[in-house]
Amino acid sequence: MASFEVELTNDRTLTVRADAYQPEGPLTTFFTVDSSRAIIDSWAQRVASFRTGDLIAVQRHDIEGPHL
Repeated sequence: MASFEVELTNDRTLTVRADAYQPEGPLTTFFTVDSSRAIIDSWAQRVASFRTGDLIAVQRHDIEGPHL
C-alpha cells in the first residue's frame, strides 16, 4: 500500500492511504486494490475522490510493510 499527499487549491494538504488513483470525469478518485491484482477494476474499492480542478499536486509515498 502507498499513501498519497494531496495538495488542494484551498491551502489544505491531505494524506490518502490507497494503492492507485485515476481521473474519472471531473473527479480524481483514489482506490485500494487486491495485492494479487495490479489494476484498477470493478473489484477495486474507492477510498476518496476530489474535484480534479481543486488538485494542485499529488505525491506518492510508499509504505513499507513488515519484513518477513
